Amino acid sequence: MNIVFRYLIRQIMVSMVAVSGILLLVFMSGRFIKYLGNAAEGEIPAGVLFSIMAYRFPGFLELILPLGLFIGILLAYGRMYLESEMTVLFACGVSDRQLLAKTLIGCVPVMLVVASMSLYVSPWGMKQVEAIFNEARTATEFEMLAPGRFQDFTSGSRVTYTEALSDDKRQLQGVFIAEYDRNGEGVTLITAESGSQLIDQETGSRFLILENGGRFQGRPGNLDYNVTRFEAYGLKVMGGEAGSRELEEGISTKALWQSDDLEDRALLHWRFSLPLIVPIVTLLAVRLSRVNPRQGRFFHLLPAMLVYITYLGLLIVARDALADGKVPEWIGMLWVHVIFLALGLWLQFGPAWLYKRRLEKEARAHA
Repeated sequence: MNIVFRYLIRQIMVSMVAVSGILLLVFMSGRFIKYLGNAAEGEIPAGVLFSIMAYRFPGFLELILPLGLFIGILLAYGRMYLESEMTVLFACGVSDRQLLAKTLIGCVPVMLVVASMSLYVSPWGMKQVEAIFNEARTATEFEMLAPGRFQDFTSGSRVTYTEALSDDKRQLQGVFIAEYDRNGEGVTLITAESGSQLIDQETGSRFLILENGGRFQGRPGNLDYNVTRFEAYGLKVMGGEAGSRELEEGISTKALWQSDDLEDRALLHWRFSLPLIVPIVTLLAVRLSRVNPRQGRFFHLLPAMLVYITYLGLLIVARDALADGKVPEWIGMLWVHVIFLALGLWLQFGPAWLYKRRLEKEARAHA
């Protein structure tokens, strides 16, 4: 029996890892493209993209692993039904209950991984992402520059463009700067062939030293522009304001437990719900994986995925209702788990119970 158990778990885990890997690639690629666009617009430094993705990895994993396990069971057991392996196992004395029990035991490590990610690792990772975002807000314009793009920085209503930028971001080529006056009526345009960064050793202030260019100052629509040609021109580079962006997902589980805020309590219930999904979807998947060889290998995937999507959708609805105070906290999101647990138990044992009751009625009728 141990050999059969190891074989079943190996089939499930191989399918789960393959499915989870594909889903991770899809979801993380989409998120990476979004962050890449933010970096191109100068909102975050390009050098921190991979750090952000690494810290966000646990957050993706806690959502994808239950789905990967669900699909993995459907694919693994579905193939075994089609190739009559399950028929052989049942003929050798393996019952439906034993199959379910072994599968539930095998899903325990996945449940523990999801719980650790949801309750501890993922909030810690999002806290690091929060720190990166806040640090990016304090970065100077030099650190946020990207060559070949017009970039609008919040530090001084200034638009900066450079054709080329050295790797250390100290040397610029082909510089264009447009800066609005404080009253918003006038504008100053500066062009230069090259520029370099100068740091005052005493004050730590940073300056952009432009070379061989011109400065045009005036009001749009008027002809009284003040034009100045220069060989060298100094422009102070301002740093961003101290970052104060807070990510809700970065709040620790302990802080959520001690909080009385409804949104925090809803997030706490959500974190505890993620590991609870694992045994329930395992119960559902074991029954939904049964397939008739005439139906094809993937026939059962569509209704099974509809069940999973409904489950996850109701959890999201329950979280929003809890955050809005429409549901008592003692109920929380538990009612969704109870519904699908009951559904799984009915699919697993209901038909056999009804069949047994019918046989008993027929026996009494012929008595």
